[in-house]
Amino acid sequence: QVLLAESGGGLVQAGGSLRLSCAASGRAFSTYAMGWFRHTPEKGREFVSYVSGDGRYTYYSDAVKGRFTISRDNAKNTVTLQMTALQPEDTAVYYCAAGPLASTSLTAYDSWGQGTQVSVSS
Repeated sequence: QVLLAESGGGLVQAGGSLRLSCAASGRAFSTYAMGWFRHTPEKGREFVSYVSGDGRYTYYSDAVKGRFTISRDNAKNTVTLQMTALQPEDTAVYYCAAGPLASTSLTAYDSWGQGTQVSVSS
């Protein structure tokens, strides 16, 4: 397992941008697929995006495709979620997660960060 810590959340107006970062500690970061999920009381925890261990493959939910970009820097043990054109429905607690396989399923990930709040006002 790896220890994960998110940062970069906050309050932004609709149409604005935020950049979330996730710092990982532990060995062999590049062997882990990294995912971003978000949680709201209404929808529970839902998939946002993932990136493969080597950074070659990315995937996005339909809700964020074209607005969010995931990337990773294996030399720095970090993964980033650049969020643009934010909307009130993007308001959630965002979590990064690490696992052996890139997947849209939260059960595929065995390490989770503590989450960071993103709030988008209309």
